[in-house]
Amino acid sequence: MKLKRGLNLGGYLSQCTHNMQHYSTFIGKADIEQIAEWGFDHIRLPIDYEVLEDQEGNPKEEGYRLVHCICDCCRTNKLDVILDLHKAYGYDFNDAGNREKNDLFHNSYLQERFVDLWDRIATEFKNYDNVAFELLNEVVEKENALLWNDLIDKTVTAIRKIDSFVPIIYGGIQWNSASTLKLLKKPKDKNIIFTFHFYEPLLFTHQKAHWVKQMDPEKDVFYPESMEYYRQQSAVLGEQGEAVLNSTAETIGKEFIEVMVRGAVLAAQKAGTQLYCGEFGVIDQAPVPDTLRWFRDVHDIFERYQIGCSIWTYKEMDFGLTGKHYDDIREEIIQIWTQEPSCTCQTES
Repeated sequence: MKLKRGLNLGGYLSQCTHNMQHYSTFIGKADIEQIAEWGFDHIRLPIDYEVLEDQEGNPKEEGYRLVHCICDCCRTNKLDVILDLHKAYGYDFNDAGNREKNDLFHNSYLQERFVDLWDRIATEFKNYDNVAFELLNEVVEKENALLWNDLIDKTVTAIRKIDSFVPIIYGGIQWNSASTLKLLKKPKDKNIIFTFHFYEPLLFTHQKAHWVKQMDPEKDVFYPESMEYYRQQSAVLGEQGEAVLNSTAETIGKEFIEVMVRGAVLAAQKAGTQLYCGEFGVIDQAPVPDTLRWFRDVHDIFERYQIGCSIWTYKEMDFGLTGKHYDDIREEIIQIWTQEPSCTCQTES
């Protein structure tokens, strides 16, 4: 399995209205064929737990059948698939810091359910040679760093009892920040991939985003601008502005991107794992020429360090590549990311 260049299917089985009407109309066979025709080699499939189990933890057979169909369709089109548990029972990155809703790392029952769900997923998909498992999307809280390591160990052990070879992917805290991979324990297991998400500088990639606290809903932000400008404007974002505020880079652009990515590269090298970027992209509120410039810069740095990756996202979700906002640059973005790359997230399968 080579996870070189992929697309996320955000909003399909995650962050959505969970019913068959939505599932059957949001993504179809033609979409998978289009992604393959563009030249991508894999999809990352975010899945909320509601697709696979009810509130009591009972499996939903129709949900598993749906995911099987996607994996089969991808295999037919020579695409690999990352099954990403985007939301678990007891943990959703959207509820970060809310212990009433997010108690996975302190509640033994929730942890048992988490491991049991991955046990079922591993059992269901163990015969697919085009499938990888991503344990959980975007753990956020700093205080959960050690507890997340503990849960990773339990879950990987459970999966390996069923499938000794499937690639297993996981990342650090603070929204899968590149800078927190160093907090992950060195894996004892083989075929482990460290992942990070890259939306930096957030001030640019998430400009006008209503879900980012303190983000100005009216301000246009251009890329690049001076580091002084970005530091001044990022200060109001709190924790989500720290990547800029703490950066040793003197300029916004390739230097800033490389400084951030290099930390992830070093962490993966030290741990003896492959490195993969599961999400990156620019909101459909950003200036179009600047968006293309950012994609080019990220591409150049990912190429330099041979990092496989998956764009967020294929459709809608404020970042959808098929949206009208990207009409003038879509072809160029696809060409940038599907031209024969040197980078490969090479697994042993």
